[in-house]
Amino acid sequence: MNWRCTVTIKIAEPSAQDEIRDTKPLKSKKIIMLAMIVAAAALLLWQVTPLLSNWQQSDMSVAMSRVRLDSVKTAPFVRDVSVQGKVVAAVSPKLYASADGTVSFFAEAGTQVKKGDVIAAIDSPELDSKLKQEQATLNSLSTGLERQIIQSRKQQLIDQKAVDLAKVALITAEREKRRAEQGYSVKAISQIDYEKAGDDLNNASLQHQHAVKDAVLNKESLEFESTALQQELQRQTLLVANLSRQVDALQVKSPVDGIIGNLATDNKTYLTKNQLLLSVVDLTQFEVEIAIPENYADDLAIGMPADITLDQQTYPARLVSVSPEIVDNQVTGRVRFEKASPPGLRQNQRLASRILLEQRDAVLQVSRGQFLESSNGQFAYIVKNGLAVKTPISIGARSLSAVEVLSGLAEGDQIIISGTDMFNGAQQIQLNH
Repeated sequence: MNWRCTVTIKIAEPSAQDEIRDTKPLKSKKIIMLAMIVAAAALLLWQVTPLLSNWQQSDMSVAMSRVRLDSVKTAPFVRDVSVQGKVVAAVSPKLYASADGTVSFFAEAGTQVKKGDVIAAIDSPELDSKLKQEQATLNSLSTGLERQIIQSRKQQLIDQKAVDLAKVALITAEREKRRAEQGYSVKAISQIDYEKAGDDLNNASLQHQHAVKDAVLNKESLEFESTALQQELQRQTLLVANLSRQVDALQVKSPVDGIIGNLATDNKTYLTKNQLLLSVVDLTQFEVEIAIPENYADDLAIGMPADITLDQQTYPARLVSVSPEIVDNQVTGRVRFEKASPPGLRQNQRLASRILLEQRDAVLQVSRGQFLESSNGQFAYIVKNGLAVKTPISIGARSLSAVEVLSGLAEGDQIIISGTDMFNGAQQIQLNH
């Protein structure tokens, strides 16, 4: 049997729960929110517009972190060059063989020696024999000159005797001529005897004149022969003196006080002339030998001030020599301490040296950077409002840390000093943070 039941549910009227509110405050909030959105959009547009403008004007965009900036300033400009050097002896003469022969050393390397000490000897029989031969020739010439002097005196005596006899004959002829004149005047002698007396006088006069002239010529000839022998003797004397000096040089003596360096050859070795024997090192005065890049070669001058750093102390020095030869893109120079050498220096010790090339006040400059090599110093990128603009410049002197600006930049300008090769020559670059 099926039962059916009907249930009736009554829903209450919701109108009693509705509440009537004022809509004016809601409209005011919407207006305020809209105004704030518009203001924010305007501010954003104001900020973005220059960036968009720069972006439109620039040729490329680069992150700021990839470049390095520096400001152009006016400051004292010091142009210098810092190089590494090694300590060398200021006086270190090298000794060479003066002739062919066998060398004998009398001291070993490292031996302390005094100036004038014989430290080696060269046995050269050829040079000794040549000296003896030339000495014998010198003695022969000396004897010949003495013989010539005696011969000259003897010949002068003979010539003087001839002149004197001719003079006596002349006086006799003159007396006979006077006697003939007196006899002929009284007709005591014939005319023939008178004329013969005149002929005898003329003959005696001619003989006297010739005797005098012969004596003068003989004297000049003897003097010439003596002078020639004296000159030959003098030449031979110089030759013997030179050979004697060479023989004395076979005894190798120390030119300075110091120690013997490395021996260039073994003992009892046969050497040729001008072959290196050894060196003597004077350890009382040191210099620093430096290698300077060749691009500074034209700026170097003897006497330039320098600083040498040793054990964190700086010692004043001077550039005393510059080699005219360039080897491996470097120029060799020597720097000498202005005062006594610092204590504790050692041969071949490495020291840092600084040469002051130039110093000026109030110079417009900027830090040195890779941009110089990238642009060859012809342009730079000036940064303003995040935009880097390529600008032609002219640079002057360069130092290790700065470069002089001649034109194209002003004090306070900010430029890119890092490498600019990545810009590929672009005119304007946008720098992004």
